[in-house]
Amino acid sequence: MSSTKKNWPKLPLGIRLLIAAHSMSVDAFSRYDGNAVNRRLMNLFDPKASPSRKPDNGVVSSDVVVDTTRKLWFRLYSNTTTAGKMSIPIIVYFHGGGFAYMAANSMNYDDLCKRLAREIPAVVVSVNYRLSPEHRYPSQYEDGFDVLKFIDNPDFEGFSAFGNTDTSSKKAFFIAGDSAGGNLAHHVALKACQHQFSLLKLHGVIALQPFFGGEERTESELKLVGAPLISVKRTDWMWKAFLPHGYNRDHHVVNVFGPNSVDISDLPFPPTLVFIGGFDPLQDWQRKYVEGLNKSGKHVYKIEYPNAFHGFYAFPQLPDTSLLMAEIKNFVLKQLDQ
Repeated sequence: MSSTKKNWPKLPLGIRLLIAAHSMSVDAFSRYDGNAVNRRLMNLFDPKASPSRKPDNGVVSSDVVVDTTRKLWFRLYSNTTTAGKMSIPIIVYFHGGGFAYMAANSMNYDDLCKRLAREIPAVVVSVNYRLSPEHRYPSQYEDGFDVLKFIDNPDFEGFSAFGNTDTSSKKAFFIAGDSAGGNLAHHVALKACQHQFSLLKLHGVIALQPFFGGEERTESELKLVGAPLISVKRTDWMWKAFLPHGYNRDHHVVNVFGPNSVDISDLPFPPTLVFIGGFDPLQDWQRKYVEGLNKSGKHVYKIEYPNAFHGFYAFPQLPDTSLLMAEIKNFVLKQLDQ
């Protein structure tokens, strides 16, 4: 039996209008066969923010180009009140959008990353990876890992933003992301935990309502019909646009602990914090992810918000968003103490 709107949490009109506009644009400007997105029209519904060279509530930002041929870059956020302190961690952040939409400079993500930099506090590296369907798997994972290698270099001009420039001790970093970015966070961390960095040390993964799936239809996907932002039709399209032709949703990057999964039990995968919302159709896949990490012998912490919909963290006025920020801060501090 599907859920009805009567049972959903009441949202302010402004949030409902923003969700409706985003959902309409995704459906209207994406070709049904998963082979194209009308970027020009889509951008009209995805306002962009410029970097802030002057402090914005204590945070400055700048854009750093990694590879011009791929148009690969990231936005670097620094907390001016903590400059020079060695204890400030780095958070490498991957934005959501089903691998096909949004950008590091999308207004919502610019606001979110500023808040992370301010409240954790942290240096935030927000990655602007290539989008599908123009660039299918593994482009996004390659971009993410290449950014890690780029910042793991004292010759990088922005290296001083990471705190004390002494290279005798490694700098703590976390890999984070929401939705599709949460999927990216897992897979980039999987590669990172097997790599020997010169200057960086991976301390944890932070996954906000990560985007996983499979050929199976879960109870939450069938029950939460008409939920804000996410639907089975939309997620099916996103996977079709993301995966190489000929693969289905049981591909190991989609169904990470499914029939084609990669055994990670012997890998030094870091502690992971996973956020789940009670009105997110993807919640069952997120719980399967938590269960899979547990069975693989990894430390995983699950935080559930019963009234949260997919993408709630993009709206700072919602109470659960402040709770989420506090949980991220607690997790980061705990892992730094280990």
